This record gives sequence, C-alpha cells and structure tokens, in this order.
Amino acid sequence: MPAERAGYTVTMFLVDVSPSMGATRTVDLPDGPNGEARSIEMTKLEWSLQFVKMKIQEMIFNGRKTDQCGVIIFGSDETDNIINEKNGGYDYVSEFIAIGQPNASTLAKLDELRASETAGDPIDALIVGIETQDVYLEKKRTWTRKVVLVTDGESPMEIEDWEATVKKMASLNIFLTVVGVDFDDEELQYHEEDKSAMKCANENFYARLTSSLPEGLGLLGSLERALLSLSYPHIKETKSALLATTLRMGDVETRENEAIELGVRIAKCTSLARAGGWKKFAGRDVDMENVDGEEKVTFKEVKRRTEYIIDRSSGADAEEKGTTTQDVPMDVDEGGGEDEGPHQEKVEKEQLVRGFKYGSTYVPCPDGQFERLNTKKGIDICGFFQKKNFNRSHPMSEVSYVYASPTSGPDQLAFSSIVQAMYEKGVLAIARMVSRDGADPKMGLLSPIVWQNVDVLLWVQMPFADDARHYTFPSLSTLTSRSGEKITKHPYIPTEEQLEAMDKFVDAMDLMQGGEKDEDGSRLPWFDPRLSYNPSIHRTKQAQFHSAVVPDLTSHPLPPPHPELTKYFDPPRRVLKVAREALEECKDVFKVKEGIVARARKDGHMRALDEDEDMILLDQKGPPRKRPVTDVSASMSQAVDSASQIRAGKKKAIASDSETETEGKKRRNFYWMRNLSEALNLRAPGRIIGNAFPLKDFRRNLVTGDVVTKAVEDLGVVVREIVGRPFGSRRKNEMVECLQALREVCLKEDEIDAWNAILTGLKEDCMTENGNREFWAELQKLGRKISLISSREAQELGGISDVSESNAEMFMQQ
Repeated sequence: MPAERAGYTVTMFLVDVSPSMGATRTVDLPDGPNGEARSIEMTKLEWSLQFVKMKIQEMIFNGRKTDQCGVIIFGSDETDNIINEKNGGYDYVSEFIAIGQPNASTLAKLDELRASETAGDPIDALIVGIETQDVYLEKKRTWTRKVVLVTDGESPMEIEDWEATVKKMASLNIFLTVVGVDFDDEELQYHEEDKSAMKCANENFYARLTSSLPEGLGLLGSLERALLSLSYPHIKETKSALLATTLRMGDVETRENEAIELGVRIAKCTSLARAGGWKKFAGRDVDMENVDGEEKVTFKEVKRRTEYIIDRSSGADAEEKGTTTQDVPMDVDEGGGEDEGPHQEKVEKEQLVRGFKYGSTYVPCPDGQFERLNTKKGIDICGFFQKKNFNRSHPMSEVSYVYASPTSGPDQLAFSSIVQAMYEKGVLAIARMVSRDGADPKMGLLSPIVWQNVDVLLWVQMPFADDARHYTFPSLSTLTSRSGEKITKHPYIPTEEQLEAMDKFVDAMDLMQGGEKDEDGSRLPWFDPRLSYNPSIHRTKQAQFHSAVVPDLTSHPLPPPHPELTKYFDPPRRVLKVAREALEECKDVFKVKEGIVARARKDGHMRALDEDEDMILLDQKGPPRKRPVTDVSASMSQAVDSASQIRAGKKKAIASDSETETEGKKRRNFYWMRNLSEALNLRAPGRIIGNAFPLKDFRRNLVTGDVVTKAVEDLGVVVREIVGRPFGSRRKNEMVECLQALREVCLKEDEIDAWNAILTGLKEDCMTENGNREFWAELQKLGRKISLISSREAQELGGISDVSESNAEMFMQQ
C-alpha cells in the first residue's frame, strides 16, 4: 500500500457548544507518586477541546503549509456561516476559525470557547462544514478532505434527507469521524448509566451515518478512546523525491562498446528519526505589574554564538596556545557575551584558515589548496561477491532505493535484467557512488530485490579499509601461566557440565517461541521489530503535545505512555516460566551465592579467602623485578621524605590520657597521608579536583575551560569526602570557604540544582550517627547565606529553582 500523501489536507472540526456541553464530569488522571488515585472536575467541552487541540497540535508540529484546518461551532448564540449569508437558515452555526495553517494562536483561541445557552443541530453544522470546505478547495480537487464532529449527543437534530448528505460526502471522498463524549465503547468496556432517550437515539443515528459511508470513510468512537489513540506511536511515512543519476558498468569512456550506462532514480527507503529538539528559555522580570500586584516574568529564548579567541598569555601551555572557540550565551535583545581577558584577543571567523593537526603543531590548509578528486556523478559497479559473505556489521548509512528511469523503456529492460541476474546468482554488487560532479566518492553495496511488478536495487554505504578497525581479545577458553604452560583447570575455564547447563539456559530464553499462538496453534515470535517503537521519540512528542494544550501540568499531569510503547519493556512470562528450571540448574552448577556488600574498613583490614576460593591469575604476583630509578621515582622519594619531615615536625611530645596507642597511630597516619597527597597533589581517577588543594583546583578549572559542570560536581564530592573523614573538622575553615565559593559559582553559572543537591547530601552525611555534626553546626552559624538557592535568588540571575524562600530559610535551622 503506498504511503499517504504528506500534507495537502483540510480538516474541518465541528465542535458542539450546546448547554449540555457545559455540564461537569470527573476525568481520571494518572496515579500519584505513591500510587494514589487522582481525578479532576472539568466540563464536557473542556475535555472535548483537549482532543481537538491535540489534533491541531500535530499539524503545528509537522509544520507543513499544506496541512490546514478550520473550526465550526454549533449551538452558538450567534449565526455566522456562508450558507446562512446566501440562503438563510442553518441558525446557531458559526465559523469560529477560518481554514488556514494552524499556529499557537489557534490553540489560544480555542481556549476561549465556553458552552452557550442555545442548542445547535449537528446535521446543520455538518452541511456547513462540507460546503465551507468545498468552496475553499474549489481549485484544489486533489487535496484530502476530513471532517471531525465532536458532540455529546444530547442536542436535538433534524435528520430528514440525511441520505443526501451521505451521497455528497461520498462523491467528495470525505473522511468523517464522529467523536462522542461518554458514548458506549465495547473495547473499553464502558456503558453510560441513566442515559437519556435522546442521547440513545442520536448515538444510534451516528452509527448508521458512519456505516452508510463507503468503506474506510466513516468512523465512530468515544472521546476517551480517541484521546487514548492519540498517544499511540505512529511511524511517519512520506514519499521521497526521486533523484536522477546514472548507473554504469564497465569503462564507458575508453570501451564504450563493452560498457553499460543506464538512467536510474534514487529515493530514500529508510530515514533516521530523532526526538524533538528542546530550546532553552530564561526568565526575565518585567516592570509591568499584573492585576494581583505581582511582578510579571517573561521568558525569552537563549541563543548561542561562537567566538574565536587567541590566548597570548605567556603562562599558557604550548598545547593550549592558539585560537580556541567558545560558545557564549547571547540574549536576543542585548546580544552581549563575556569580556575577554587581558591576554585574550578576539578574532573574526574570516581571519581564520583551516588546519590539520600534525603531532603537536597545526598545518594550515586554506580552502582550495588541495586539489579535489575529479569524480563524475553516478553509480559505478566495481564487482560482485556472494551474498553469504556479506557482513551485517559493516553498513554505515540509511538504505536507499535505486529504480530504473520511468521514462526510458530500454533502460528499464536492461536494469531489470541486471537485477534478475544478481537475484538468481545470489550475489551483491560493490558500487561507487558520487552524488554530484567533484564530490567525494562513497563505497557501498547494491542488493537485488525482485517484487511482483518491479525490480529494484537497495543501496547502503560500506566502510573503506581505513574505517574498519580490527581488535583482538584474549581467548575465553584457553589460559596460559606466566611460564607459558597451558592451564586446563581453572575457575575461569568452564567445565563440560557448566557448558551444558548454560546451553540449556540460553535455549530456554529463546524468544522465537515466546509469543501468542497462531490459527494453527504454533507459537509466534514474541518480538517484532516492526512494532517496537522508540520510547524517546514518542514519549517526548506526547509530553510536548500535552504541555501545549493543558493550562497547568500540576492539575493536568502527563498521562502514562501507550501500552504499545511499553509492551516490550518486560520479558514474556512464558519464557520466564520455561527458563526457571534451567536457571536453577545454572545456579547449582556454577555455585552461585548471594553477594554481601561489605563496607571497606579504614584500617586497611583485608578479608581472608574462603577455602574454595581460588586466586585469579591477575592477582598472582611474580618475583620482584629490578627497575632503574627514573626521574618520576626520584621525585616520589623526595615527596615521601618531605612528608616524613613534616610528620616529624608535627608529632606530639606527649599524648593525652584519653588517647590510646592505636588512635595515636591513626592520627599520625592521617597526617602523613595528608601531607603526602599535598606533596604529590594526587587526584582520584576521573576527577579534575584534588583533595589536597580543592579550592585552588576549582578556580583554575573555571579559568582554563568550559568545565563548570564537572568542576562543580567534583568539588561537591571532595568536600563531602573530607568532611566525612576522621579529623575532618581540622580543615573546617577550608571546607567552609570551598562551599562559599561553590555556591557563588552555582548561582552565576546556572548550576542551581547541583548546589541544592550537594548541600542536601552534605546535611544527610553530617546528621547521621557517625556524621560530622560539628561541621554542620558551623554552617548553621552562617545561616541563609550558605543555605539552598531559592527561586527568588535564581530569578534575579535568570535561573530556575524549585525551592521556595521559606524552605531555604528553614533548611539551615533544622
């Protein structure tokens, strides 16, 4: 079935605003964070407009000028439609929004709708919608026409000559969808109690109306089901433009008689889908005041620009000297960025030339200096190989169709012959594609596909020899000792019993037999890639649409994802049941035991090995080897000697009566390790902030590069480590200074959430049974200046915080 033509559609929304639509009802909301049931009271009209706005939001999201809509309301206090202007009648039907491309103002105008005091006729609105749509598409007969009627079925209507309306819709090929508020739904097992006689009659009539239309043109459903269907993950299918090129086989220039040159077309077969992009907005206080006397906050988009800076400071490393790029936030009004330092010079992009790194230097390479390859547009077949030798891990691009030229019969015959021959021989073609004259060539494969009425080739890009990296890994089944002897028995080498048990476990987890049964009683595969949707794309899209149509996310939280999106999150129960016996056998054979997470002791105590616990090869230490003393080892010994001298200078002459010998050793070891780390300036792996001089490292990293987030995170970890250690109070003043500097940077650099998380974690550490309560008492003396960053503080610098001012004040008092 060909893909539906994207765009070129006019959808008419017919919305019922009769008095009955103003009645309130209870709408179920997603469960709360603790699983409690939640609901909200809203009118039928407000609930119905959620569906209409969601459909319109889809058109806005796609951004096609040819995807248009209009809104007609019936039951309005006024009459405004094209039929009434010409012939009269059709009262209480108004064209609320004219046909056009929807935008944000369309959704805002729908929010103004309220239930009226006059009942309207849905059939009148249907006829007005058909006529309005037909007049607009008078010269656009190929466009798709859709009509969506939203009503609760409580208003009286005139159904005489409704068959003529059905014939008119059939002749214009109009898709009619009737969405009913609280209509009966067998799939959702919903049946309204105490339904009025008028609604029963109208509901039956709508069923006759939609079923009377040709197959596929009529649809009737409840509003609840319609809202659920909007969250269903839909794959976007569009027609790709055909790009003309040439398929060549052989040398068409020197051996023209032996070569083949055909006109072909290239079109996309697949396209990578990505989640919708996000933009950053900053809040700005406006001098204007609203009705309640509060300052109004407006949000403006935060854009970025790239600046090129030359660092001419003498202290800069040779590796870091030169031109660097910086992403600078730019306000849409001011257009300003950060000032350059005293040794930094700003240059324009036009003054720069491209360069390639060669060792520790850069070789300039202005555009046009290297001559480009003299390539010719087209696809050249270089050779063939057997399909069985194709490596599935090598394709690098999306798949494209290659068709024969639709305007040349001889080219179609020749192209079909090549495809048929490749298909029968079971071979693939190695091809070289050039998109335009002078462009860089791409190597790829052409795979034959034979359909009932057409023969095509599938193109996919493959790597060059330089792009394919080959890595070698040690054997998993063979171990050798340090002397070179082959080891046959070892905990790392599985036995035959273990291999057999693992084979049973893997076979029991086979998903090819984990699905439902078909008509013949055979099990179907559990996982179908065609029905597995990307949660990131569809959940993000659902969140965007929901946030755009509801007034408040607190009272209208995001509904749960559609079941089709999450059905592959958990393994099938049947497979788990079948694999349970094989899993228990693996536990017995491999002697699997439940691990106990033991906290490391600070005195360096090591746990003794169990009797059945063998030593792994990597832990076995060979005889010590003599190494020559290098500069590094010499500097290490000097650092140790220096640390020893410092330790000797600080050693107490007389220990206190309450201090035992062990405690004295611990304290001396602590001094020795601290001074040693200060001498060596050691840092934990992966950190840019050391424990010796954390504040100095923090400030240096803020100056050298755009690593603010990493520096904030590492300094928070270092402070919590030092405060939590024995005798951590000895560096109390230093840690307080670190926290003050960290809070100032977090407030200015929009790392507010990071600061609040660091301070909350520090408080939890200090208030534990063995925590450093003395340090937290010192912070409490500083009061509000060191507390959490509140929303009021954040707004002053354009940031966002979810902590109120009162909570920030109480945080330090508790």
